[in-house]
Amino acid sequence: MLLSASSGMSLDSHHGKWTISSSDDEDELLPPSGTTGASSRQTAEISHSSPPSASPVTLKAEARKNEVSEGTGWALSDSDEDDGAVKQNNQANLPKRAPLKPETKKLKAESERPPSPHGRQYYIDESEDFFESCTPRLDDTYRFYLNKVTGLDREYNSGALHIRDLLSPLFGTLKESVQFNYCFDIAWMVKQFPPEFRDRPVLIIHGDKREAKARLLQQAQPFPHVRFCQAKLDIAFGTHHTKMMLLWYEEGFRVIILTSNLIRADWYQKTQGMWMSPLFPRLPEGSRPSAGESPTFFKRDLLEYLASYRAPELEEWIQRIKEHDLSETRVYLVASTPGRYVGPDMERWGHLRLRKLLHEHTNPIPGEERWPVIGQFSSIGSMGADKTKWLAGEFQRTLTTLGKSSLHPSPPIHLVRSELLSIQLAQSGGSLPYSIQTAQKQLWLHSYFHRWKADRSGRSHAMPHIKTYMRVSPDFTQLAWFLITSANLSKAAWGALEKNNSQVMVRSYELGVLYVPSAFDMKTFPIDETPFPVSSSTSGFPVPFDLPPTSYSPKDQPWIWNISYSQEPDTHGNIWVPS
Repeated sequence: MLLSASSGMSLDSHHGKWTISSSDDEDELLPPSGTTGASSRQTAEISHSSPPSASPVTLKAEARKNEVSEGTGWALSDSDEDDGAVKQNNQANLPKRAPLKPETKKLKAESERPPSPHGRQYYIDESEDFFESCTPRLDDTYRFYLNKVTGLDREYNSGALHIRDLLSPLFGTLKESVQFNYCFDIAWMVKQFPPEFRDRPVLIIHGDKREAKARLLQQAQPFPHVRFCQAKLDIAFGTHHTKMMLLWYEEGFRVIILTSNLIRADWYQKTQGMWMSPLFPRLPEGSRPSAGESPTFFKRDLLEYLASYRAPELEEWIQRIKEHDLSETRVYLVASTPGRYVGPDMERWGHLRLRKLLHEHTNPIPGEERWPVIGQFSSIGSMGADKTKWLAGEFQRTLTTLGKSSLHPSPPIHLVRSELLSIQLAQSGGSLPYSIQTAQKQLWLHSYFHRWKADRSGRSHAMPHIKTYMRVSPDFTQLAWFLITSANLSKAAWGALEKNNSQVMVRSYELGVLYVPSAFDMKTFPIDETPFPVSSSTSGFPVPFDLPPTSYSPKDQPWIWNISYSQEPDTHGNIWVPS
């Protein structure tokens, strides 16, 4: 039963007082932490000038009071957009900027560290070399890295990379770059390039429209070297969610596929991941068109993905990639592009692409019905009234594919997502979109949820914006495969079958890389139980969180971003009040 709520109404529950916005966004919204206010999805910034003795920050956003669901402790909005729609103008869920005190209004020094959502004292114990450039181990097998996180013991940032590392001259003499992403802070992004590269041409691939696009273009007015290419989003509620860097050097070419937005907050207090390619050398003049291909056909698939944009701005980059040798690549590309696909094209994109790769490049494992599937993500879309509608149907069949086995077992599925108040959600909760409107309709999903815990990487309290999927042995020591991707748990990202399974529909652009043991001359990947500090003596895969995952307790609730937690501060003493 739904009760009508007046515009000034708020309710008490075990979450505290809360009110609800009318937005039901599935995808990432720029969080209210540590950003400059320049992003196309940001309308406010929290003040970070509080002294160490300041009381916990309270985040508030403009929100309409709508309908209340009786007996659930949750309120319902009048907006229930299909598959987690993302509105271009979704300021309703964003927090207001806390007013600065007059005595704190002053220009920041250029060398000042970026603001922390935990106050300036959060940086006191930060090591001085946090922003110093470093290079990964040259003998690294997997080329999979986590980002640096402020406030950690130094050992947990060894081998981790900051955006300044990725753009460092230590990796090459940059000539031009392309930045594919969802959220941008152009001024901040430009400052991450070393001074000698700061005016090199940058092409931004984005999905913004109308007012959001106008704001993005306005950001770039002071930077004439920054150009834009708008990705075509022809299906409603789709997003350009891919996060990739193409870097063209005097010495060659490099690809980086990652999970971080190009905003300040994503690079300091969150857990992010990335795959960084080797430096691809230029092919000799006159090389045949098929030259420089890898055993995983990464070059072909990357070119096909770029061609799917149908963008003249990318043509010169397509030609450049053709002129380079990508043969050292050992991962497979898994991409999504918007469209409805039939016949053989159904296996080009989304989860059916993943299914095809697992079918062709993995092998059946004895007792595979006991090998759990783990999915870890930051955002959740609408998946239907029960598990059979998508998750335990077509998506589970994809995730449980191992080689050409005719078996389709139903192993355990563990979904890892932050539960209420386990980390600094009151600062970064906007980056974990799961609306009350969607959660209310799929309570069955919550029995799959497991806690985010990452003691092995020192990141238990660094909000996980990373997205990973994997198949793990029953004793959690081996991997049958591992995927890092931009794709959250949604049909919009992964695609959904239609018309009696004769067609698949994908709404969004997504991109990730798949690791399979056969490409590394292994039967399975051993899991590195102590990935930090980085050591050259291990051949294990650095899974970014602790295994086995821990199920939610009866008291645990998934983080819901559009209800208030005013009476339950997070681990840093801060509260979330979207009202």
